[in-house]
Amino acid sequence: MLLGLWLDQPIWLMIVILASLFATVSIVLVVLTNVPYTRTHLLNNVGGIVASFFSSIGILLALLTGFVANDAWERQGKASRIVQTERANLIAAYDLSEATVSDMSDIQKALLAYADAVIADEFPKMGTKTPYSSEAGAALSRLMKMVADPVQTSASGVVAHTALMTTVMNLREARGERLALSASESDDSKWMTLLFLCTLTLISIGIVHVDKPRAQVITLVIFSTAMVGTLSVIALHERPFDGPFALGPAAFERAKSMMTTHME
Repeated sequence: MLLGLWLDQPIWLMIVILASLFATVSIVLVVLTNVPYTRTHLLNNVGGIVASFFSSIGILLALLTGFVANDAWERQGKASRIVQTERANLIAAYDLSEATVSDMSDIQKALLAYADAVIADEFPKMGTKTPYSSEAGAALSRLMKMVADPVQTSASGVVAHTALMTTVMNLREARGERLALSASESDDSKWMTLLFLCTLTLISIGIVHVDKPRAQVITLVIFSTAMVGTLSVIALHERPFDGPFALGPAAFERAKSMMTTHME
């Protein structure tokens, strides 16, 4: 639950929280290993432990980090493919409406209205918990009603009408996938496990360098900096429609530009 709230925060706040977590654990370790009372107990109990004893934790952390990173990049790639598929079907529907012998100017205007609604109203909401735009939904419904009208079959022919109907249905399906991906929540369990392994790794670094305070601090700082930077970049790709790497409506703007040019 707390991790879900963390992933829902603005990008800069996510990084601050993550850095604060690593800093807190590191400071606690440094204090415990340098306060005379606890230092004596630690030296008596963990003295002689070498770094190779903790190699399994590092391997697990590296493997899980790679898994989470791959999942995040795949999520980003999937979002990009869905947007391009939706754009391709939008253009294909427009091309089919131009290729038929009947006048489909109303359908062309409906396609343009849908593109306008997606660009102006739906994409600005894509990074939120409610990415659905009623304006875009209404525009798509009007388009489907026009395309599904039986009059189109007799006016343009069965083959052309069927192809147009199929393309519009594919457009609707792609939009549904885009909205579903934007509204889907990240899996908290993988992040919880990842942060747990990070904490264990910090503890192992503190134990291995318990008799060398300066080396301990330097190692903790280097490891924490590396992990905060890595996890921040991974978290950015977990949200393909939000943040500095967010997918914008550029693909739809190009499609709109093409349709507008043809209509002039």
